[in-house]
Amino acid sequence: MSEHRITPLTESGLLTALSVVLALMAVYLPFIGFLLVLFWPLPLIVLVVRHGWRWGILAAVAAGILVGLLVEPLLSLRLVIAFAPAGILLGWAFAKGWSGVRTFVLTLLAAIAGQAAAIGLLFWVTDVNPLAMQVDILQSSFDSSLQLYESMGVSGEELAKTRDDIEQGMKMLNYLFPLVFILMGLFYTVVSYIAGGRILKRLGHTVPQFPPFSEWRLPQAFLYLFGFALVGLYWGGTREITWLYQLSLNANVLAIMAGLLQGIVLVHCLLRHYKVSLPLRIVLYVFIIMNPFLAQVTAMTGLIDMLFDYRRRFAARNQK
Repeated sequence: MSEHRITPLTESGLLTALSVVLALMAVYLPFIGFLLVLFWPLPLIVLVVRHGWRWGILAAVAAGILVGLLVEPLLSLRLVIAFAPAGILLGWAFAKGWSGVRTFVLTLLAAIAGQAAAIGLLFWVTDVNPLAMQVDILQSSFDSSLQLYESMGVSGEELAKTRDDIEQGMKMLNYLFPLVFILMGLFYTVVSYIAGGRILKRLGHTVPQFPPFSEWRLPQAFLYLFGFALVGLYWGGTREITWLYQLSLNANVLAIMAGLLQGIVLVHCLLRHYKVSLPLRIVLYVFIIMNPFLAQVTAMTGLIDMLFDYRRRFAARNQK
């Protein structure tokens, strides 16, 4: 019996067509388009793992040209710049058999750079900041809501307080634009890593795994970043150095988020040590994240844990 093997050219054509279909669905399906665009690089990941990074680059270029002809060249270029580099790098890392942590971190850096480059391209071509435009849309929505409440007879004092809170929130959101790139890249990397890994496993490929959640340890650099950020917030705020204040604010929030993750890992180890059931643990994790005070305490504990490593100390004490 003769064996039929799909050639790289044939598989590249099929996966390129799938990328084009995903891009078109992301454009023309408004409610789920944001989610679909996150899966756009998956065909590239599979192609790079099976046939090499050159085929992945060719497929990305071909898909970009086709989407540009069918929809809009600028949108197509932004799509390729934002998602293709990280997708190709992730596929290449899977093919090389790199560790899960190394693969994730490098893909995250590529994703952040891609998102920033795509936003920069749009700003350079149209002279419009899309992030600032989103903030303006939110501001208009809040203004409409406040006008509605005013027509319903809500007191002017309460509306004025609410309006001040909203203005402070919008101002803070403008300051946190750099952090938005990091969060966008993180979200995209998580989706690509999980979805791409599952697809490759079903195709018979080996995918590097992360260490167990209880063994996650973030670098101490986040603790030092938190300390420097506090100093920068003080200097930038008291001396009205806007760029220093904005940079320090982003660093502060990033460090707190890292500390929160580390703190939840520590809580996870404690709850598992006392044999708390998984459903109850999940409820407690959600409660910690949703409660500002508990989240802050957990984040501070996590930052300190980066330095002292309580889990290692507890394990050593139990072995005595």
